[in-house]
Amino acid sequence: MPRSVNNVASRERRKRILKLAKGFFGRKKNVWTVAKNAVEKGLVYAYRDRKQKKREFRAIWIQRINAGVRPHGLSYSSFMGKLKKSGIDLNRKVLADLAMNHPATFDAVVNKVK
Repeated sequence: MPRSVNNVASRERRKRILKLAKGFFGRKKNVWTVAKNAVEKGLVYAYRDRKQKKREFRAIWIQRINAGVRPHGLSYSSFMGKLKKSGIDLNRKVLADLAMNHPATFDAVVNKVK
């Protein structure tokens, strides 16, 4: 019985990986084994960094809120504690946006909390 090789499926699999490697530099974009390793590594980074992105944004929001409340004589932690006690349900993303782009509104929130 002759040897049977499913060329169609293997070519499709290789094409899919090489398509993901489009834009890579040098052999990473057109040599199968190099491209396969580069794409796998890239997908690992993409998965990891989707989680890290959330951490980084939260840290940025905290820094912005802290910078916004310091002129009012508060620290970030005391402000957040008083915010929860007063029953104002604004998340960090919204508070950071207010502190950056709408300082008058943010000042009103801080004064309400005080």
